[in-house]
Amino acid sequence: MQLYQMTARELHRRIVNKEVSAVEIANAVYQRIETVDEKIKAYITLLKERALERAGAVDAKIAAGEEIVPLSGIPIAVKDNVCMSGVRTTCASKMLYNFVPPHNATAVEKLEANVAVLLGKTNLDEFAMGSSAENSAFFVTKNPWAADRAAGDGSAAAVAAGEAICALGSDTGGAIRRSAAFCGLVGMKPTYGAVSRYGLVAHASSLDQIGPITRDVTDCALMLNAICGHDSRDSTSVNLSVSDYTEYLINDVRGLKIGVPKEYLGENIEPEVREAIEAATEKYSSLGALVEETSLPHTKYALPAYYLIAAAEASSNLARYDGTRYGYRAENPEDVLDMFIRSRSEGFGEEVQRRIVLGTYVLSEGNYDTHYLEALKVRTLIKQDFDRAFEKYDVLISPTAPSPAFKIGEKAGDPVQMYQSDICTLPVNLGGIPALSIPAGFVNGLPVGMQLMAKPFNEGMLLRTAYSFEQNTPHHCKYPEL
Repeated sequence: MQLYQMTARELHRRIVNKEVSAVEIANAVYQRIETVDEKIKAYITLLKERALERAGAVDAKIAAGEEIVPLSGIPIAVKDNVCMSGVRTTCASKMLYNFVPPHNATAVEKLEANVAVLLGKTNLDEFAMGSSAENSAFFVTKNPWAADRAAGDGSAAAVAAGEAICALGSDTGGAIRRSAAFCGLVGMKPTYGAVSRYGLVAHASSLDQIGPITRDVTDCALMLNAICGHDSRDSTSVNLSVSDYTEYLINDVRGLKIGVPKEYLGENIEPEVREAIEAATEKYSSLGALVEETSLPHTKYALPAYYLIAAAEASSNLARYDGTRYGYRAENPEDVLDMFIRSRSEGFGEEVQRRIVLGTYVLSEGNYDTHYLEALKVRTLIKQDFDRAFEKYDVLISPTAPSPAFKIGEKAGDPVQMYQSDICTLPVNLGGIPALSIPAGFVNGLPVGMQLMAKPFNEGMLLRTAYSFEQNTPHHCKYPEL
């Protein structure tokens, strides 16, 4: 096995035992990037010099006999809507093509405190609006399992292709989990408020969340240990004690109560995906869990409610990009109004403009009560569905996406069909609960993801349930050939 294919846990063991240096690992990953990224297109910006300096600092600690923490010297990619001090943060948009933030996001700050090696910034749909990384203003990221398929985003593609060991992603309607599912990885959206959003460029503030994308469940726990915790700079950050999430890595689900909502296995789910999830639930039954069908009756309203709320918040958040205060400015405007209109028309792509128009419409006088407030009421009903379910079940299971990774361009001309890619994930964001996607099998050589959901701040239960499945199945051991 090559260094770039190993997990963070295994690389940490080798660094501590002086079997390999952090600089050697970083060089191996950059060599991999130079070899395959022309095909994958995972990265917008690379930080090789800075990363090698960090790796050298880890090796100096080892040479001095100092202890290091599990993520020290581990190469990690960062999605390009998460701010890094002094590093271009574009959100894959022409609007921010030259934006260099003066500060770190809290999640980045925490990783740097762990002396992690941050490799570079990865591609995404512009301002994280999309399901495939096809809406990037720069280029389309390809899926390492099949180059004609969508990857979801650059962070997942980088980890799957061996261009990073772990990655930071962001999840507004399912980007971390869907991208992880498309690329055969583990991806977690933590409980809203568990990880600081400070330094994450806002898309929809009540839905956005930073989380990890990793090769296995153990690395997911290590990443959570590093990035969770209260942050006074984020008013939505919850002040709770942080667990050591590795303590939940227990291969035992006996007696665990698992619910399978029937609404997530309906006609919108491809038959092969449904079969993979049914096989996974049978595996849990064989391991001693109590699995039964349940219902989340308001799930069918989640898609329209999500897109009304997300678009409304996006139109508000993106109002600041007008060519004056922030962002791209059109050349030679006739007057101020012309500058505003042309800067936003030229700076934003088609999907972003579509959502701004929709969001502005639903927030306008006469539409606010009939659209936006009604969507908020639906959000409450969806949250209540989850609350009732978690009175009976420890975990809920569903597919992560209705299909394996779809072909690039297949849904580009039909926004509604693209939005339906998120039907299994976006109720989680509306409910604010944690969820994790884990490989559950393969269909025609493409990974299929299974989504596990738990009540708020019960990430430990998700890790235990996922870890047991991982330890008793082979799906996470496969790598794409590039």
